[in-house]
Amino acid sequence: MLSTWSFGAVANRAGGPLLMAGTGALDAAIAAAAAVENDPAVDSVGIGGLPDSSGRVSVDASVMLAPDRCGSVCAVRGYANPAAIARRVMDRTVHIMLAGDGAEQFAAAQGFTRHPTELLTPQAQSEFNRYLVGRAAAPAPSRLGILPPMNVEERYAEASSGKYPVAPAEPVSQTPASKEPMHDTVCILARDRAGVLAGVCTTSGLGFKLAGRVGDSPIIGHGLYVDAEIGGVSATGNGELIMSICGSFLATEFMRQGRTPAEALLAVLERIRAKHTIVDAHQVALIAVRADGQWASASLRPGFSHCITDDAGTRLEPSPNVMLR
Repeated sequence: MLSTWSFGAVANRAGGPLLMAGTGALDAAIAAAAAVENDPAVDSVGIGGLPDSSGRVSVDASVMLAPDRCGSVCAVRGYANPAAIARRVMDRTVHIMLAGDGAEQFAAAQGFTRHPTELLTPQAQSEFNRYLVGRAAAPAPSRLGILPPMNVEERYAEASSGKYPVAPAEPVSQTPASKEPMHDTVCILARDRAGVLAGVCTTSGLGFKLAGRVGDSPIIGHGLYVDAEIGGVSATGNGELIMSICGSFLATEFMRQGRTPAEALLAVLERIRAKHTIVDAHQVALIAVRADGQWASASLRPGFSHCITDDAGTRLEPSPNVMLR
């Protein structure tokens, strides 16, 4: 099981033991996603997710086993577990994506319970209030949209003297819990004992985004892509950069051409770098697992960590593959 960012430890602690005990890849990945979605200390998705610029929380997710076995939901309000809802779309409908009110009606019909506070926690409300104060004091923007909050690793090491701090490699049991808010997409790739590969990508999206904005996470081929014969890829960071090149699909195709997972991810990051004007606030990171079990992570800049669970245990590591230093 491979997941993104330091809060991937929350996911892997829940899903990793299931996977290692023989649970199927998708069941384990959904359990891992739910653990993060239900954790109010993680402001990247589900309960405690950061709201949009109107003050309301909306969540997106996708799940995938193969090109003919995928599902997603986007712009969902009031439901904490969009990954599980996306799986129901895959399993019980002929569709791939449901959005907004329709996705919420489907969730209700499938027996999911609506959260009484629409997911907004006091901590997320406090962050939103700080955003409102900053927005009022800022000059009029030249274009709509905002830069994202600091990513989770930047929050962890806010006081560090390094410009792009890197999380240490250590067992997750020794990793201290952060008291700072965290924000970035939750990506999970799992390969089970039978060799079945599954992916989940779940998020509350860009913090304080324009109402109605949907990023890469729920879009098949952008935030997540799995081809059982080749491998799977999932992406986190600035969604608009990822969407512009169909990032996860592109990395999978590079692996299809014979590149290693690390080579494929770095090639995607190079495509992003070549096609965009990259500013200091931009970060993109990807994880990949090939059908044979070889895996890698990579990021545009230092500061990205992955969490890996395998026969050697569960550990948090900085990605060794970085495009811009």
